[in-house]
Amino acid sequence: MSDNLLEMKNISKSFPGVKALEDVSLALKKGSVHALMGENGAGKSTLMKCLFGIYSIDSGSIILNDKEIKILNPFDAISKGIAMVHQELQPIPDRSIAENIYCGRYPTKRIMGIKVVDHKKMNDDTKKLLDSLNMGFEPTAKLSTLTTSQMQLVEIAKAVSTDAKIVIMDEPTSSLTSREVDKLFEIIENLKVKGCGIIYISHKIEEILRISDEVTIMRDGQHIGTWPANELSDEKIITRMVGRELINLYPPKINTPGEVVLKVRNFTSIHDNSFKDVSFDLRKGEILGVAGLVGARRTELMECIFGLRGKLTGSVNYLGKELTIKKPEDAIKSGIALLTEDRRGTGIFGVLSVSDNVAVASLHDYLKYKIMLDDKAIQNLVSENVEKLSIKTPSNKTHLENLSGGNQQKVIISRWLAKDPDILIMDEPTRGIDVGAKYEIYTIIAALAREGKSIIMVSSEMGELIGMADRIMVMCEGSLTGFLSGEDMEQEKIMELATRFIKAS
Repeated sequence: MSDNLLEMKNISKSFPGVKALEDVSLALKKGSVHALMGENGAGKSTLMKCLFGIYSIDSGSIILNDKEIKILNPFDAISKGIAMVHQELQPIPDRSIAENIYCGRYPTKRIMGIKVVDHKKMNDDTKKLLDSLNMGFEPTAKLSTLTTSQMQLVEIAKAVSTDAKIVIMDEPTSSLTSREVDKLFEIIENLKVKGCGIIYISHKIEEILRISDEVTIMRDGQHIGTWPANELSDEKIITRMVGRELINLYPPKINTPGEVVLKVRNFTSIHDNSFKDVSFDLRKGEILGVAGLVGARRTELMECIFGLRGKLTGSVNYLGKELTIKKPEDAIKSGIALLTEDRRGTGIFGVLSVSDNVAVASLHDYLKYKIMLDDKAIQNLVSENVEKLSIKTPSNKTHLENLSGGNQQKVIISRWLAKDPDILIMDEPTRGIDVGAKYEIYTIIAALAREGKSIIMVSSEMGELIGMADRIMVMCEGSLTGFLSGEDMEQEKIMELATRFIKAS
């Protein structure tokens, strides 16, 4: 009898115009964590969606407990002991935590011969589950009351609740704090003790080396190799992922910021427990990093500047002129663009084409006779931006949801570049993107700064801010706690400012 809990042998999968997987194999041992790594578009998520029954395989075999099986759909996968924590959350915000965890498999009881949902059992079982995972949520609380990171924990609890023997985790820590990551790793260790096998997808190499027993690396839909995690290093993983040695993680800082172009003064949210009295300047050609822990209200501040949220007080002055920004359209007309934090939820139009996604913000600029769109000019605009940013797509008509995360992000950047903004706010621009695609986006950001564009870059990765920013603005619980520049841009000093009020409370 094999030590392997699961084997995927010679899996191939194609989509129109794309060979997503070609003869990929993977073996998962009982009680182990098997990491799956590769650049965006390498085929990692596609392989796991084949295992979870979201996609049907074109060829190959899946062997579970030494028996070949067919997986028809996700419900079939769950019935066979396979659970998946998806990279892109799909919560039901107006339903309770318990209802989200047991969606599609509610416990039932009979009342006068009629089968109904047993809410008491569902809530009691959810409470026991959450307590066992040290998650202090109330089962009856609406999911909409939780933060993104807390919703991610609920997703993880949902996977654990199925008593699965195989748990697939696709970028499970993308929204988690370091404390929550530690909690997740405790859950994983407990699952290993129970004999579960974990397939763990992440771009965070330090996590992979910390939690994994084995690492499989994929590239361009193919299996590159599998190695014991203790035989790997950062450099070896990066080289095998991208197929070349990546000497620098960040482009050189050769730009010198100019005069102040944007003055933000005394911004305070209309909501309690949000940002308050925040003021800062932004220079021409500057990359201003914005650091802070979850709850620092960085995103809320940026969305308010862009007109997505209301403010109690505050002013924005651009090149000596005070701007009136009541809605995003006002910001866009003033030359300000916003790359949102949640690429899937508020960034892309997944069911529309690459062309539609690139051109959507510029359509008013391409009207003929003020009544019809100039299709030829729009397609020229799209082709120019696709080429400029080296967006990998079978064609400009391809649905954006079929592109990798890195290429989706480049499409959104190109959408705003088509508007030629002077100020670009980028909220977590590399979240969920592999190291190779990250470098491409860093290069784009650095080139924009050299052209004189001013960048506000919000990131939860301190190394990224130190490597890219000219200055770093740090926030803690809605307040600005300081600025760092030059040699003062160190992780310890960022953390000191990012936890200033947390320590004091």
